[in-house]
Amino acid sequence: MERLEHRLGFLTGLPIIVLLLISFIMPLFVVAGFAIMPQRVFELAHLPDFSSFAVIWEQGYYKSLLRSLGLAFLTTAILFVVCWPLAYGMAKVFGRFTLVITLAVVLILFVSENIRLFGWTLSLMKGGLIEGHLRAWTGLSFESPLYDWPVIVFGMAYVYFPFMLFPLAQGISLVPDDARLAASDLGASPARILFEIEMPLAAPGIMVGSLLTFVLSAGAVAEAKLLGGRSVVVLTDDVESAFTFGQNWPLGSALSLMLIVIVAVLAMVPISRINLDAIMGRKR
Repeated sequence: MERLEHRLGFLTGLPIIVLLLISFIMPLFVVAGFAIMPQRVFELAHLPDFSSFAVIWEQGYYKSLLRSLGLAFLTTAILFVVCWPLAYGMAKVFGRFTLVITLAVVLILFVSENIRLFGWTLSLMKGGLIEGHLRAWTGLSFESPLYDWPVIVFGMAYVYFPFMLFPLAQGISLVPDDARLAASDLGASPARILFEIEMPLAAPGIMVGSLLTFVLSAGAVAEAKLLGGRSVVVLTDDVESAFTFGQNWPLGSALSLMLIVIVAVLAMVPISRINLDAIMGRKR
């Protein structure tokens, strides 16, 4: 019976496995193949050449990689701090009002990311919605915060807010109320309950939310373009330039492969520790 269930499970998952192979794994092999081709070639019929990786170091492309990873880490940390209180309320306090918050957050996702970011650009620009009205009403003015790294972090935190909020809420819902109450009865302070009871038990949700936020932020494109302009160059800008204006597919592939490998290595630790059965409510 158990063997039959495994066979049925494999057959049921076979279409999605084939789809992943075609749409995800095969493009990765193509990117990896172009990454070891000579400079400025457009086919894979060449001897392997690792000059693209030397160019990454010689021309300083690693700086944009470090910048992308740093912004992604900062965005993830900010979103965790911002989302934890709201996620806790959704899981333990708000009751039916949680549905209202969930719908409000989900409805935002129905609007294109580019449109939302462009709205912030029009609001924050010099003479835009905020500065223009402030100057008209009070005579006060301020310099536009656009085209600098803090506004890029703000844009990524704004866009990827749901990807941290909902996994956190799911993780916090796994924390038994009895454990928290028992710790409180034994004299544990709220801070100790938070760091020694709630956060360890909610670790699966924390890891999922952090992983989603970090991976999406590391590969973000629109935020840097619309809010940062060309003043802050992230790795995705270099990848796009290499594939389009530079017409250097091997360099673009090498940059992409470098980001994929680093993000995959960083993601392996939380993935190995995530209990998906607990998050999905399944019995092991």
